[in-house]
Amino acid sequence: MILTVTLNAAIDRTLAVPNFHIGRRHRAVDQTAVAGGKGVNVARALRALGRPVLATGTAGGGTGGRIIQLLDDEGIANDFVRIQEESRMSTAVIDPTDGVTTEINERGPALSNAERERVVERILYLTQGAQIVALCGSLPRGLPVELYGELIEELRRLGVTTVVDTEGEPLRIATRACPDLISPNLAEAEELVGHEFADDEDRLNGVRDIIAMGARGAVITYESGCLALVGGDSSERVAYRVTVEPREPLSAVGAGDAFLAGYVAGLYEGGSAEECLRFATACGAESVRHVGAGVIDPREVERLMPELLVERLAEPAILSP
Repeated sequence: MILTVTLNAAIDRTLAVPNFHIGRRHRAVDQTAVAGGKGVNVARALRALGRPVLATGTAGGGTGGRIIQLLDDEGIANDFVRIQEESRMSTAVIDPTDGVTTEINERGPALSNAERERVVERILYLTQGAQIVALCGSLPRGLPVELYGELIEELRRLGVTTVVDTEGEPLRIATRACPDLISPNLAEAEELVGHEFADDEDRLNGVRDIIAMGARGAVITYESGCLALVGGDSSERVAYRVTVEPREPLSAVGAGDAFLAGYVAGLYEGGSAEECLRFATACGAESVRHVGAGVIDPREVERLMPELLVERLAEPAILSP
């Protein structure tokens, strides 16, 4: 089983607003509302791919109750810790005339010390039935930035594969805790290593820097594919570049979550690093044709697979610290 952790879950509202402009009054021509947050989006995609997945995290107030109801309605197995403060809502405005998306994410609830302890206990309890745990998204207020790092260390002692998708200081600390994989997008990776990337050589140096920080594997995602340094111990790691012709996007929201779900799905099935990256890239590329994060069509993913270009790069992998 795969366990996804979303400590700052949300209801994600998506509005389609043609010719959207700041400061003007508009009418939406379409709207949706689904349970959201990175880990929830990953769980949605994993379920679509037919992998056994359980979503956990925190849910508070009436919004939290609605999150759980929406997950139940989708058939996504879940076990969330109820907290006192109200869970957040996030809004994405998509302009269908040009594909531009504007996102507004609420800050979200704060957790008490008692709620924090209950969350950690629940994660470790559910981990007993999991082979892979994906720690995803931002941390709610009241939780220390070290939490993901602490969880990674505990999960490693339990023999569980750990995957992390977050940003900022929580990502930096989590990387030092040596997770099996981190999957930042381009901006998140640049912030992590402390400089911008001008080209693929910079991106390759970026994944090397991330491995040097502690991660066992790293993938940097961007619109046309990804660049990765993955495969296990230092002597086994290989650098890959995977390229796909970008699709005309209906919505790019959640493409990274679909990518991560594809990689985790391949990992769960015992696929090689190359197979996981190929499948993940196809999932991410297919997802932009849908409104709603983590929404993918497995049949279209399979049709897209032959179009991918996977290159094994000749540069030697960096040694572990």
